[in-house]
Amino acid sequence: MPDLFVSTTPLDPRAQPLFDQLTWEYVTRYGTYFGGPPGAEMTRYPADLFAPPHGHFLLLLRDGVAIAGGAFKRFDERTAELKRVWTDPSLRRQGLARRVVAELEAQAVRQGYARVYLTTGFRQPEAKGLYLSLGYTPLFDLTVDPETYGILPFEKALPTAARAGSERDAA
Repeated sequence: MPDLFVSTTPLDPRAQPLFDQLTWEYVTRYGTYFGGPPGAEMTRYPADLFAPPHGHFLLLLRDGVAIAGGAFKRFDERTAELKRVWTDPSLRRQGLARRVVAELEAQAVRQGYARVYLTTGFRQPEAKGLYLSLGYTPLFDLTVDPETYGILPFEKALPTAARAGSERDAA
């Protein structure tokens, strides 16, 4: 059975194993570095921020089990902010995160966004490399030690031709 994207909510029980893995990742990489309790990032936003019309949450399922996922929420009127992009650690290096980001970008276009913004932590070089390879523009100096920044912001313009087509279809 092929992998399947499912639009859902962060409250979907199928998402819990991925959230547990992501929380563990944050705890082991950052601890209390950012000042809050370990893993506090995972409870920072209410689930409804990731729901249409301004947000979106999806899981990539394989045989009914979540193997990757991600979300976006509204950053501003024209910008979606990617959050919670994650791949099961046992399934990394298969292009799953790329697929999740591509699907989130396509959904952001369908929802009328012109730009994507995201942040990742300085102790996540894999994420930094992923976003650079996907054409995201770093909003920081790549030649400076990432720990200097703590949070690494990126942005990317979304394709306007596809967005214009979806807006015509909606009219």
